[in-house]
Amino acid sequence: MFLLISGKHRKHPGGRGNAGGLHHHRINFDKYHPGYFGKVGMRHYHLKRNQKFCPTVNLDKLWTLVSEQTRLNYAKNEAGLAPVIDVVRSGYYKVLGKGKLPKQPVIVKAKFFSRRAEEKIKEVGGACVLVA
Repeated sequence: MFLLISGKHRKHPGGRGNAGGLHHHRINFDKYHPGYFGKVGMRHYHLKRNQKFCPTVNLDKLWTLVSEQTRLNYAKNEAGLAPVIDVVRSGYYKVLGKGKLPKQPVIVKAKFFSRRAEEKIKEVGGACVLVA
């Protein structure tokens, strides 16, 4: 690739691999591999990457997390039992208050609830359970 022949030592003229990238092969590295050498920025040693990770689900999608058969069974129930919907198990952390809930009590388990979501769940006779 790089040939510099003077004298008779011809096995690896120019060195092996990336040798001379900052010296005698600099023209090639600057032209075809810009930014290959050097450091950028500072390291953050104990960075918590997923600190703000908080997937949300709205009230109008809440009943899609349980089967239709489960909903019908609890709707017919006269004992006042309510289904438990664990949104954390479905991959969500926070329940938001968009949409309407059917007039059927439900127990919702989540890490976070918005104020409107909590009001609407209690309005239909349900309960909000905080889980860690």
